[in-house]
Amino acid sequence: MAESVPVVLASASPRRLELLSRIGIPATVAPADVDESQRTGEPAEEFVARVALDKALCVAPRFLDSAVLAADTAVVLGDKIFGKPATPQQALAMLQELAGQTHCVMTAVVILGPVPDPGAAEAERPRYVCIEKAQVTMVAAEISELDWYVSSGEPMDKAGSYALQAMGAALVESVVGDPTTVIGLPLRSSIRLLRLAGVRWP
Repeated sequence: MAESVPVVLASASPRRLELLSRIGIPATVAPADVDESQRTGEPAEEFVARVALDKALCVAPRFLDSAVLAADTAVVLGDKIFGKPATPQQALAMLQELAGQTHCVMTAVVILGPVPDPGAAEAERPRYVCIEKAQVTMVAAEISELDWYVSSGEPMDKAGSYALQAMGAALVESVVGDPTTVIGLPLRSSIRLLRLAGVRWP
């Protein structure tokens, strides 16, 4: 049987690495320094797919023999995308807006397969992409509860200002769809794409 292709995670997110570790997929972490701001008029699906691809392309030239995995997550209410808050005040405002509402969480996954052969160009790497969605209904939390959560510091690097996998679960009433999509890496879809890129699992 052919040797499994190594995996590189183009992200500094500990939650994505933890999800891969849970299912026994070791990964090398390579933080990707890219602009994660939304462009004017850019739809949410195009936004997450573009940012995920930018992350993968940022680190891929250093890992020609690996499957480079990148992901990006957006919290969407109506036509509004909730990114990561810059201040505790922004985090509180986001949480107040989301409280009692059902919003969509979408995560784009991009995997660049290994370069096909030593003489191939970087652009010839196979590319695998998917976007998964989940519906999240938030508790109609009181302001004191939201203040408590913001004071924990947890919302500060999270899209939508909450983390389903941690203390933020107390603010979530229900999830329709794959919870790992909300956490930031839909595992079943990621496994499917990694297999296409030459990664053996289990």
